[in-house]
Amino acid sequence: MPAEKAGIVASARRSLRPSTSPGRRRLAEVALLLLMLSWAVNFIVVKGTGDEIPPMTFGAVRFTVGGLLLLGLLRWREGTIRLPRADVVPIAILGVLGFGIYQVLWASAIQLITAGDSALLIAATPVLAVLIAVIARSDHLTTAKLAGALLSFVGVAVVVGRGASGDQFSLLGDLVTLAAAACWAVYTSYIARYLRRHSALAIAAWAALFGAMFLWPFGLVAALSVDWGRVGPLAYGGWLYSAALSAGLGNIILYDAIRLLGPARATAFQFLVPLFTVIIGALILAEPVRAAQVIGGTIIVAGVLLTRRGGLARAPEAVSGISSLPAE
Repeated sequence: MPAEKAGIVASARRSLRPSTSPGRRRLAEVALLLLMLSWAVNFIVVKGTGDEIPPMTFGAVRFTVGGLLLLGLLRWREGTIRLPRADVVPIAILGVLGFGIYQVLWASAIQLITAGDSALLIAATPVLAVLIAVIARSDHLTTAKLAGALLSFVGVAVVVGRGASGDQFSLLGDLVTLAAAACWAVYTSYIARYLRRHSALAIAAWAALFGAMFLWPFGLVAALSVDWGRVGPLAYGGWLYSAALSAGLGNIILYDAIRLLGPARATAFQFLVPLFTVIIGALILAEPVRAAQVIGGTIIVAGVLLTRRGGLARAPEAVSGISSLPAE
């Protein structure tokens, strides 16, 4: 749960500035590289467990575990976990969108398409975030951003339009995946105003927990239809992996890397996730590596980079330390 993720009081801004030794920063880069690999594996895990564990049940437990781990870290680092009363409802709504609805759409759609296609389409999220930020009037449209958006959409069309290998189910999976990406883009675009008042850690912890609260009622109902005695150990192991490592420890590693390396450098690593996912999907799930994936994925990333080169009016990533790509 590869978007924008973060807040920032004066002390938090100071903590984002790298002030440690080169060796410590290199260690952070190695940790980030391993984290991107683990997030790529999570695409495989979610796809592999979807037939045994309902997405809503999977997501409810995943973000509860991950959110509680982040909340514990928040209490240790900042001494409090409280949010101002006025910010609770809007952050809750955005958490439901970014961690609740997003999770259901993405985890359901990945059952209809390859893990590699899912990761490539999710990689277009930053472009959607920029366009939505323009609509939300937190950014302005420039020629570079428009050109980057159009270029990324061409890449999406290449990935989606896989010719004879496509079918109605895969097309539905593609469209639902893009809807999930739009949910995360809305989350990252509108959360920025609250991220300037709170730390990245506080926003991520509470948003994940609010998303989990939304998922729990549906997850419990879905769980009633599951014969849990037939759920295999690999599915349970994947569930634990996705909750504790991908959603919990993974975000902790990301925030530490942002603190040591700066947000722009740290979040740039996330573009390795689609590449790793395509490779791992081919090795573990025997998913074919198609020319459309290579070409379309390259175009998508080029479009995202061009869009970011156009700059953000308020530079949310540089200010907040949050990525417009979901932290899988």
